[in-house]
Amino acid sequence: MTIRVMLVDDQVLLRTGFRMVLAAQPDMDVVAEAGNGVEALEVLRSTAVDVVLMDVRMPKLDGVETTRRICADTDPPKVLILTTFDLDEYAFSGLKAGASGFMLKDVPPGELLAAIRAVHSGDAVVAPSTTRRLLDRFAPMLPSTGARPEHKQLERLTEREREVMVLVAQGLSNGEIAARLVLSEATVKTHVGRILTKLGLRDRVQVVVLAYETGLVRAGGHG
Repeated sequence: MTIRVMLVDDQVLLRTGFRMVLAAQPDMDVVAEAGNGVEALEVLRSTAVDVVLMDVRMPKLDGVETTRRICADTDPPKVLILTTFDLDEYAFSGLKAGASGFMLKDVPPGELLAAIRAVHSGDAVVAPSTTRRLLDRFAPMLPSTGARPEHKQLERLTEREREVMVLVAQGLSNGEIAARLVLSEATVKTHVGRILTKLGLRDRVQVVVLAYETGLVRAGGHG
């Protein structure tokens, strides 16, 4: 199945570079481009897209607000934030807005392609250790008042699911979680699926964010 990709960036040269890399892939097709958030939302009304590569700093409407509006739709495409700096408040805000992950703009082509495939499959979060470091840094920005009602959501989880959620939030892959808890990888995947369903979350990135918001995991990555 071909992954339909949309490029959203105000730098034409950057879009051209990404388009050339993606066009060489048999399983990817760049179906749309936009130079700012307003344009992106307009294009998405009439174009079917699976994954959006989203710049954060753009005129008219930035990538964070554009991501928020995209993810508020029914059955939205997955959004992969592109950022210039590894630990960037824009990337953090993008994850909060519903993005499935983020990558540096100067990422090697192979890593970018792997990230697009991972985000499209929904099976993996992009660079979980980087995501964790980002959340460690910006945990103080999380709203403490919003934490209490979220705790009730966690009551829906079994003890084992809470254990798995903590390890997901610490950036461990399914294989690493399986080794830590002496479970099969398939069982871990089942637990992660149930966590997503019970908590109404889209992917592993949202699991990480919620774990920090509720205090299940504190800055430093410890539950």
